[in-house]
Amino acid sequence: MKNKVKILALVILLLLTSGCGTSNYIKDEEDKIVEYEATGQMLQKDILCLPEKDGELYKLYEEYQDQLKYDFEELPSCSEYTLSSTDSSGLWEWLFVKPLAYLILKLGQVVGNLGVSLILIGLAIRLILLPFTIKSSKQTFNMRKAQPEIEKIERKYRNRTDNESLMAKSQETMMIYKKYKVNPMVGCLMAFIQIPLFFAFLQAIYRTPAIYEEILLSFDLGMTPVTGIQSGNYLYLLLLILIAISTYFSFRQTMSQTPQANPEAAKQMKIMLYVMLVIVVYASLSLPTALAFYWIVTYAFIAIQNIIINMINNRSLTNRPRKTKEEKKKDREKIKDKLAKKEGMKYGKDN
Repeated sequence: MKNKVKILALVILLLLTSGCGTSNYIKDEEDKIVEYEATGQMLQKDILCLPEKDGELYKLYEEYQDQLKYDFEELPSCSEYTLSSTDSSGLWEWLFVKPLAYLILKLGQVVGNLGVSLILIGLAIRLILLPFTIKSSKQTFNMRKAQPEIEKIERKYRNRTDNESLMAKSQETMMIYKKYKVNPMVGCLMAFIQIPLFFAFLQAIYRTPAIYEEILLSFDLGMTPVTGIQSGNYLYLLLLILIAISTYFSFRQTMSQTPQANPEAAKQMKIMLYVMLVIVVYASLSLPTALAFYWIVTYAFIAIQNIIINMINNRSLTNRPRKTKEEKKKDREKIKDKLAKKEGMKYGKDN
C-alpha cells in the first residue's frame, strides 16, 4: 500500500505547482507576471467572469484584456455568471471546472460569502467521497490483517526466481487476498478519484476573480500569506500554522493505515511525511488565502474522518462475539477435564 501514499504525495505536489506554468498568467511588457499589488494575486488569462466593476482588480484585467482567453467585453460579472456564459475549451472544463465555479458563486449568494461557500462545497465533496473513503480504508484494514501471511510467503520464496516459484508465489498471494477479501486496486481508488476533483476545485478558484474580493474572518481571500505578513498583518502566520497542523494530522492518519513491511519502510514513510509538510507550508506562502481556508477545513475533516474510521476498524478487530452461558459452561468443563487428566498422569492413574 505504499503506492497509495506515493500517489497522494504526487497529487499534492501537482496541486501545489498547478497553474500549469507561467504561460497561464498575464504578463507585462517586461515579460513579468502581473500581480495585484494589494494582495499579491497573480492574474490568470482564462478567468470565467469579471470582478467588481471599476475596482482595482477590474481595471487591471481591463488593461491587459488583449491577453485574456475570452473577450473582455463579453465576459459576464461573477454575480451574473452561468454555465453558458463562456464556451468550454474541453470536456475537463465543461464537466468539472465550470460547474464548480458556478456552485461556488451561487452558494456564495445564498450564504452571503464566497469564502464560506467554497469551504462548504469542499466539505460537500469530502462527504460525497466518504463511501469511497470507507471502502478504501476497509481494504487497507484487511490488508493489515493479511500482512503476516503475505510476509510469510515472501520469506518462503525469497531468492527463488524460477518461473515455477514465481507462479506459485503469485497463486498463494492471491489466495491470501481472497481469504481476507483484499482487492489491491481498491487501495489506490481514492487517489484516482480525487485527482480530477482537486484540480477542478483549484482551477475554479483561480478562475473566479470575485472570490479574491471577499473578506472572511478579517482575512482577504485574495491575499497571499507572504503579502499579508509583509504588510504587517501577522494573523496570516496563524493560517500557515493551521495549514501545517491539518496537513500533518491528515497525512499521518493516512500513512498509519498503510501496512509497514519493515522498520526501514516505516522510517521512509516518516521522512516523506515531513518532506511533504515542508513543501505544503512553503508553497502556501504564495497561494491565495481562499485556498488556505479550503485546505485547512478539508484536511482537518480528513484527519478527523480517518481517526473515526480507524477507531471503528480497530474496535471490530478487538470486539469478538460474546459467548453464551452454555458455551462458557462447556469451556469450564473442558478445563476441569484437562486438569483431571494431568493430575491422573502425575500419580500414574489411568483416567
